Amino acid sequence: MPIGVCVFGAPDFDGHEQVVFAADRQTGLKAIIAIHDTSRGPALGGCRLWPYVSEDEAVRDVLRLSRAMTYKAALAGLSLGGGKSVILADPDIPREAFKTPDLMRAMGRAVERLHGRYIVAEDVGTSVEDMGWVRRETAWVAGLPVAVGGSGDPSPATAYGVFRGIVAAVHHRLRRNTLEGLTVAVQGLGHVGWDLCRRLVAAGASLFVSDIRPEVVARAVGEFHATPVAADAIVDAPAEVFAPCALGAVINDHTIGRLKAVIVAGSANNQLAEPRHGQTLAERGILYVPDYAINVGGLINVAAERDPAGYDRDRTFAAIERIPDTLAAIFQEAEHAGIPTSVAADRLAEARLRPAV
Repeated sequence: MPIGVCVFGAPDFDGHEQVVFAADRQTGLKAIIAIHDTSRGPALGGCRLWPYVSEDEAVRDVLRLSRAMTYKAALAGLSLGGGKSVILADPDIPREAFKTPDLMRAMGRAVERLHGRYIVAEDVGTSVEDMGWVRRETAWVAGLPVAVGGSGDPSPATAYGVFRGIVAAVHHRLRRNTLEGLTVAVQGLGHVGWDLCRRLVAAGASLFVSDIRPEVVARAVGEFHATPVAADAIVDAPAEVFAPCALGAVINDHTIGRLKAVIVAGSANNQLAEPRHGQTLAERGILYVPDYAINVGGLINVAAERDPAGYDRDRTFAAIERIPDTLAAIFQEAEHAGIPTSVAADRLAEARLRPAV
């Protein structure tokens, strides 16, 4: 298939400024870097390593994720654009055997060739330590280990922002000022999902949890007194809040009618399989907290590393504290205009992308 058809004809192509395919024969690197919009500054976004079924699937993922990063940075008021990269993992090789330091250095060289238009960070399948290897080849990297002047794992910052967003959504939809006695269904117990569970339980919430790793679910049952649910049944859990913290497209034609929750608020990117699902949620009276508005804490955290004054955790978390203010503006716009919150969030972000007249 010609590359022109693969990218420009892709359903998720949205006027992206640049889409780069990078390869390295020695390490087996096959990567795609998508730069969506740099009108506010250089594109910053994580590098996802995943065993995609096809190149088309990888292209779709990187296009969707990079667009979301543009909107995420704009809503957060950051002087950054939106970008993302994906590495196509070999499904026949265990991930940790495939993801070698040399592979990540090759990725760093691919980033370096963009001369600062794209700043890479960690994402699903990559780590802070991996970014340390990337740094050996390029300065255009964030989310670095503390030992080299970075902020370390951004997951706690993401989880804190999602937690604050859930509190705001519960207040708006349920008119409750506390999470005491609330039930939350958390899908995905990775670094962000786990830290979110910790915060929810400390605030008095009860949990339903699911993950594809049984041992992690068992640990959550013991540590959080959570109720375990099969991975394919978590959307059916009788909870007030559904918190997707795994991969995207979880709100789709097969799941949307099964939701018991009245709030959808989690850290996963691209939770809506299609834009029309935002309208469906609104019609069902379910408050959807747009993913790129609530999960921005990690971006705020890694962006803070590039502050000329250096990374300051207190200042960074103070910025994350403002996420509920952004959500309040989205909820207000949605109610005032009679539109889904997903559309309201897009409008607010797009207004911040337009040049001042």
